[in-house]
Amino acid sequence: MKLRALCAAALCLTISPAAASTWAVDHGRSRLGFTVQWSGETFSAFFKSWKADIAFDPADLAHSKAVVTIDLTSEVSDSPDNDDGLKGPEGFATSQFPTAKFETNGFTAKGGNVYVAMGRLTLHGVTKAVTLPFNLTISGDNAHMSGRTVVSRLDFGLGAGEWSSEKVIAHAVTITVDLTATKEH
Repeated sequence: MKLRALCAAALCLTISPAAASTWAVDHGRSRLGFTVQWSGETFSAFFKSWKADIAFDPADLAHSKAVVTIDLTSEVSDSPDNDDGLKGPEGFATSQFPTAKFETNGFTAKGGNVYVAMGRLTLHGVTKAVTLPFNLTISGDNAHMSGRTVVSRLDFGLGAGEWSSEKVIAHAVTITVDLTATKEH
């Protein structure tokens, strides 16, 4: 009996768990950014530097995972004065919190090419649950994903002093992702 149990345990150790396909992001064709109403106008910015570790298979959502790390100091827009303020102590406070991180803890298929990523966003030292609905098209070894979600900047402690009022900068911030990737072999 002990021999059977030992053999079964050895067999379990040699069988590797299922793993979703890994994807390499084409940063030249991908964009991660946000928009917010600022002084009554739409302010849009994006991040030049970020890393995404993605293991995703629509047929194996249980083993799919994504971890995205964003270099907040790489934020750019058409308004350099606003960029400096965003990176300062009343905004991202990049000297203290240089990165943000989104890590999934599950995916749901909504039908067709629509999915929802559930995860946790860590920004400005605060971690909150966030859902990201997205569309995904896979053609052979190529994938295109686009999605958006809205978060409250106040939930993450962003915006102090004159920036705390919604009259200057809206509390709702739309995060946008447009990602192109290639399956790794």
